[in-house]
Amino acid sequence: MTNIPTELLRTLVAVVDLRSFTKAAHSLGITQPAVSAQIKRLQTLLSGELFDKSAPGVALTEKGVRVVNYARRLLTINDQIFGLTIRGDLPDRIRLGIPIDYFPRPVFELVREFRRNEPRFQLQIETDHSENLLRDLRHGEYDLVLALTDTAQMVHARYSWIEELAWGGASEDMFEPEGPVSIIGFSENSLSRRLSVAALEQAKQPYEIVAVVRSFMGMSSAAHAGLGVVVFAKRILAGCGLAVCNRSSKLPRVPDLLAGLYVRNDVGHTAIDSLADAIAAAVRPPEAATETVTLQAAAN
Repeated sequence: MTNIPTELLRTLVAVVDLRSFTKAAHSLGITQPAVSAQIKRLQTLLSGELFDKSAPGVALTEKGVRVVNYARRLLTINDQIFGLTIRGDLPDRIRLGIPIDYFPRPVFELVREFRRNEPRFQLQIETDHSENLLRDLRHGEYDLVLALTDTAQMVHARYSWIEELAWGGASEDMFEPEGPVSIIGFSENSLSRRLSVAALEQAKQPYEIVAVVRSFMGMSSAAHAGLGVVVFAKRILAGCGLAVCNRSSKLPRVPDLLAGLYVRNDVGHTAIDSLADAIAAAVRPPEAATETVTLQAAAN
């Protein structure tokens, strides 16, 4: 009987989740040709095409859909077995990842309460870009992850909701009739900077990046000083006193993001589930409690 190597299945799932061979390669720490070679080997083992080459982007064939569903189940069992080996039945350390400056205060307060009520756990919290957090979650380096993404891959989130983005600045009307839009952004690989630049380039609106900062506090301070505008969650902009700049014809609409709270499959424990429920209750918008987020709605 032929066994399918789990690394081939993990590569397949990464390509589907990220909708890109290149992004999958980055998340797995291998080259793009290596990803293509692994997919080709998997298709040879299964005697059939898994991706529909006639469709745009990354699209699965009917057989590919079935294989991916089975692959997810197999990888979940694999990770659960491996988790027993390296961690024991009950984890004594929980790693929580949250995006940079995305509602950190309520999360930190919940972490404080969790540490007080569950002293047997060592809880470690880290902030990073969402893409890095989700990659490391797949590698088993986090137990809980709060993440923002511009793709419709939220099917494995314990909770998911739509997060509305907006341009924020010192005032609603801060642009001269002529001249480029001044942007304040995170590092080059940040989602906020990528979305703002993409929106402006698609609208053929000239722009300049006037400041690159490492925290939302820095972005907020620069925006309050009138250096330029930022793209961030609309709820957070309002909370820090920045004006939502929706009157300027120079600022095109930026797409909303999908927010999700992810729980690692092999760390099932009521205390961890309770922490996940509490974080979701603290950071989700009120309407999200009764709102169903679908892939089609997210794509729109």
